[in-house]
Amino acid sequence: MPLKTIPPLSRRTLLRALGSGAVFGGLAGCGVPAAYVRPGDRAAAHLSATDRRLIWANWPLYIDTDDEDQARRPTLEGFQKRTGVSVDYVEEINDNDEFFGKISPALMNHQSTGRDLIVISDWMCARFVRLGWVQEMDRARQPNVTEYLDPQLRSPAFDPGRKCTVPWQSGITGIAYNRRRTGREIRQVSDLWASDLKGRVTLLSGLDEAFALLMQGNGVDITQWTADDFHTVCDQVEEQVSRGQIRRFTGNDYIKDLSSGDVLACQAYSGDVIQLQADDPDIEFVVPEGGGELWAESLMIPDLARHKANAERLIDYYYDPEVAAELAAWVNYVCPVPAAQEVLASAKDEETAALAENPLIFPDAELRGRLAVARDITSTERVEFGKRWNGIAGL
Repeated sequence: MPLKTIPPLSRRTLLRALGSGAVFGGLAGCGVPAAYVRPGDRAAAHLSATDRRLIWANWPLYIDTDDEDQARRPTLEGFQKRTGVSVDYVEEINDNDEFFGKISPALMNHQSTGRDLIVISDWMCARFVRLGWVQEMDRARQPNVTEYLDPQLRSPAFDPGRKCTVPWQSGITGIAYNRRRTGREIRQVSDLWASDLKGRVTLLSGLDEAFALLMQGNGVDITQWTADDFHTVCDQVEEQVSRGQIRRFTGNDYIKDLSSGDVLACQAYSGDVIQLQADDPDIEFVVPEGGGELWAESLMIPDLARHKANAERLIDYYYDPEVAAELAAWVNYVCPVPAAQEVLASAKDEETAALAENPLIFPDAELRGRLAVARDITSTERVEFGKRWNGIAGL
């Protein structure tokens, strides 16, 4: 199965400005208490039994498509055929904060968003969970999730036991570099500050995307980092900016910089690099010796969604290892269903079967030992930290 074309738009997009983050800081703190929705007020009369459909909002290019007809989505068609539930699949999420701003007025005012299922980054999921804007799932309807969800992703700090969220795809933030152009290996974050890379290094511009890996370079346990750890990283990055080491801060556009040779090394996402390597095998992805960040983008059922049971059924369908394997072969991110590895390994197509051995899709025990899920930035921290980071990154 050929790898898909590199998307021009990242699914791990940046926090462009303090803007909506500042708005959220007020909502999640004590500024607008009414924004919080109590558990008893999150559900509406559910229509799944009589109205066999659901509306699903996702990111562009984040589901498998047919090579001959890009309008067809084989796994989604399989769900509809198997269950008789029709799915209105909308690729409308281009940025976490932008989407938050789009649907938050309805949620804040205890109104339906018009969506039964959404996919957003876990750091943003944390906001929804804290505000009570998401419904708890019924695991009795989700035996595949219960059995097959990656143990390393089962209980993030913001949602213990994954009661309200289920990973859609996962990934690793690490370092990408061109081995031929650097003439040497890069093994740790501090290698980015070497003099021979001056002006040819990029960092991710989004606060939530960038900070954890940089902290890991300082030996910090990112599951319990502190404000001091954050400000230490900011001091270090400010120094590298002042000496001209960092070319710029980027979103997903580091891809073209690395491909062209304008940049030699950068913060990067594992799934992007797998696709880059198909065209340029000299591009390497490394999880630094100090560790890398394991992250997820997760499925949630927002408050007052009317087709909750249908949404729960769809989520569980994608945790069937056969279905998860088909999806993983297309998106190339870390598969949250480790059992899908065996399915891919048995594929008759050699290129597809080889994906089962790719540690950036199915991390082995050694790599997993160097990965950690960062604790999220709290609502009280977000305004202060966002202001400082955005000032450094020029946002």
